Amino acid sequence: MTIQIEYETEKPLDIPYEQIVRDIIPAVLDYEKCPYEAEVNVLFTDNAAIREMNRDYRQVDSPTDVLSFPMIEYERESDFSHVEDCVEDYFDPDTGELILGDIVVSVEKVAEQASQYGHSQTRELAFLIAHSMLHLCGYDHMEEEEREVMEQKQREILSGKGYGR
Repeated sequence: MTIQIEYETEKPLDIPYEQIVRDIIPAVLDYEKCPYEAEVNVLFTDNAAIREMNRDYRQVDSPTDVLSFPMIEYERESDFSHVEDCVEDYFDPDTGELILGDIVVSVEKVAEQASQYGHSQTRELAFLIAHSMLHLCGYDHMEEEEREVMEQKQREILSGKGYGR
């Protein structure tokens, strides 16, 4: 598994963010029974940069906590059965790994939301990575039923890795 992590802000995140990322990403893929080695890119940035991305890609002119950029088009959540039909679109030719996509995290939002929700920054970052990884696996939360499914999965993944509230 390849997990590329970039930190592109002067704002500090004084928690073991790389360890959390490398802990949660494989946990989500195991939970979702992804049958492939995968590649995920994670970018840590600040509110200004994520606001710009949010505006450019989602037409929402405000900072957000996390953005997900999935590379796979799913018919059903975590249904990887079709990816081998499009090897050139979904797999890295050098490594043979499934390219899941990119995650962008605002370090400022990690701190803000941890304080707002009354838990640690470690737990908040673990939550955001799990949430975003579920998006990379095809989940969404636009409908109430979808939101409930994602929330249950997030709780189980985080609890299983010791990141409960």
